[in-house]
Amino acid sequence: MPKFAYIAKDSSGKESRGTVDAANQAQAVSKVREMGLFPTAIGEVGDGSGGGKSAAPKKGARKPSATKKKSVSKTNIEIKLPKFLRPRVKQKDLTVLTRQLATLVDAGLPLLRGLNVLKRQTTHPTLRDALTGMGEAVESGSTFSESLANYPKIFDNLYVNMVRAGEAGGVLEIVLNRLAEFAEKAERIKNKVKGAMVYPVVVLFAAVGITGFLLVAVIPRFKDIFDDLMEGKPLPAITRFVMDASQLVVQNWVVVLISVAVFVVLFKVFAKTKHGSYILDVAKINMPLFGQLVRKTAIARMTRTLGTLLSSGVPVLQALVIVRDTTGNAVLSRAMQSVHDSVKEGESMTTPLATCKVFPPMVISMVEVGEETGALPDMLVRIAVTYDDEVDNAVNGLTSVIEPLMIIVLAVIVGTIVIAMFMPMIQIISSLGSS
Repeated sequence: MPKFAYIAKDSSGKESRGTVDAANQAQAVSKVREMGLFPTAIGEVGDGSGGGKSAAPKKGARKPSATKKKSVSKTNIEIKLPKFLRPRVKQKDLTVLTRQLATLVDAGLPLLRGLNVLKRQTTHPTLRDALTGMGEAVESGSTFSESLANYPKIFDNLYVNMVRAGEAGGVLEIVLNRLAEFAEKAERIKNKVKGAMVYPVVVLFAAVGITGFLLVAVIPRFKDIFDDLMEGKPLPAITRFVMDASQLVVQNWVVVLISVAVFVVLFKVFAKTKHGSYILDVAKINMPLFGQLVRKTAIARMTRTLGTLLSSGVPVLQALVIVRDTTGNAVLSRAMQSVHDSVKEGESMTTPLATCKVFPPMVISMVEVGEETGALPDMLVRIAVTYDDEVDNAVNGLTSVIEPLMIIVLAVIVGTIVIAMFMPMIQIISSLGSS
């Protein structure tokens, strides 16, 4: 019967190596799991290779494997792009990768082999390079979480720490499935919010484009007409305002463009500062129409992240730090820091949550019940599910309100310009009729 060498971890995360006799690789994986171990690498031992060695292919297969590796390396060098030209790994790509890896590991495929399978089938160059490096790190004895930590721009602290907790508990496939579900739900909510913002953004650009066209191409022609026909009579105030705006844009368009560009740059710099990001996030969650949507989306993301971390075995203080750094909202980040300090002193979460005045009473009450009953992870996930539904309703309601509102805004802008141009013409026609 063939002999298989394995590398596995126990429930405490301690690594162990050994061999098992099995008819095939799937049976070998089952035997290792029956021993209470979680295999991270497993492979058939070649004749005379010795049982103490780690999982490796047969001797007869080593030479072709080395040749293939050399060929791949050469190809990568030929097509390798500078880092700034490589495409960024999007959340959608990472979600698909996590779901595929979770399926492979859950089916009993060794982690190293699963990484190689994903490396062969992925078309994303940055992700392929990361999978290659991760496979080499795992093959050399590093843990999966350590290999993920080498690519912080792809795998954030949330991802790495959840995988580390899964490895320590011997439930990596469960954690990967949770990560995939978490990413899919987060992406779904993000797409819904983006969908709600498409219409107002399109109407806003249309309003700016129409206004710019009228100011640059249409109004200057009316100015020449009014200068000839008004015979020195004063123009209405609204007409003078529109004329002055048109003249400012036409004669100083370079200054206008530079001013807009400087404003955008300064705004982005201000938004990246600690104080600036906090002020902007406070404005976001309190602004009309969109404020409730932003608040509910942020709370849903925060509670789902914290609930997923805690249910995966991540210590509560470490989970709070991760949530603080990944929440994406400076107001909630400060709230999580207060919760972290409170829990560190042995107190409950509910007091700092109520003090920050960001979370609704329902969220605070459910967290308090979760702490008292010892079911805090489940309660946090339930909060996230509830707020996902509320985000859906908020998006639908916002869409129905914002469509007529934006039409009114566009009509007011264009109508103001049209009225400003027709008021002098009415005066001219009246003066001609009286004469």
